[in-house]
Amino acid sequence: MIDPFGREVSYLRVSVTDRCDFRCTYCMAENMTFLPKKDVLSLEELEAVTAAFIRKGVRKVRLTGGEPLVRKGIMGLINSLGAYLKSGELDELTLTTNGSQLEKYAHSLVAAGIKRINVSVDTLDPDQFRKITRWGDLDKVIAGLDAAQNAGLKIKINAVAVRGVNDHELSDMVKWAGNRGMDITFIETMPMGEIDALRSDHFLPLSEVKETLAKDWTLTRSSHKTGGPADYVTVAETGQRIGFITPLSHNFCESCNRVRLTCTGMLYMCLGQNDNADLKKVIRSENGLTLLSDAIDEAIGRKPEGHDFIIDRKSDNKPAVSRHMSVTGG
Repeated sequence: MIDPFGREVSYLRVSVTDRCDFRCTYCMAENMTFLPKKDVLSLEELEAVTAAFIRKGVRKVRLTGGEPLVRKGIMGLINSLGAYLKSGELDELTLTTNGSQLEKYAHSLVAAGIKRINVSVDTLDPDQFRKITRWGDLDKVIAGLDAAQNAGLKIKINAVAVRGVNDHELSDMVKWAGNRGMDITFIETMPMGEIDALRSDHFLPLSEVKETLAKDWTLTRSSHKTGGPADYVTVAETGQRIGFITPLSHNFCESCNRVRLTCTGMLYMCLGQNDNADLKKVIRSENGLTLLSDAIDEAIGRKPEGHDFIIDRKSDNKPAVSRHMSVTGG
């Protein structure tokens, strides 16, 4: 699949649920209203749409949420998609998780063919972790990381850098991740969905983070790529990598190779744009599977050149796009 700007679309991110057992302050409001079951694709429908993308050339699939591992029956979908790894039709199946369910699922993920995962950890302070996630337990997440590494999963930590929240401990997180043999990626907060705070008060450009980290660590530019948008440096002292995802201070649109399927069946060709294709309507229609391929082609033909993310006090805290990250998929 080639978009209008000559970029090959080979990476599909699939949100399997908008629900999460955390309520991270930069992502969700505390009192969220989640989607009714009828509006969410069944696991069978998610598999059918994902399979259509694989047939059209997608080589990497990432499962996201919300929190993907809270979806009832999720291992059925993961095992079904794992078959495409065994057949050689898919190069990689992975997922992004908050780590809360890893103790339960780590060995099953490996058995399905998953080799690496991303785990979101924004602080190493248990009290601050509870404050950021509202409902989260850091000890449970650490136990999940232990279980995942013992099962053989390679882990990359994702941390959203937020001024006045965790900016004082990012260097400590680099050390912690390095000691555990994990890469870590820092992410600028994204203006998606209404939350209970003013994002402009806490926005931290990663250029500033990189300058601060360079005082504590020897950083050299790395050519490492995972198929995602991060730029990497190698930390000489630990041998691990630090990634930087900068949707606001320096967007990564020129190399975008991905599209996102929400749990409601909406295909977003760009995270930061509202244009979408309703694949749920297609797949639930008569001859839906037959029509699906044409619907995907039409959507890829509308993939924009880039997003328009901005965080500005003048916007009255209105997000760049109204849907929450948990709906689109992290």
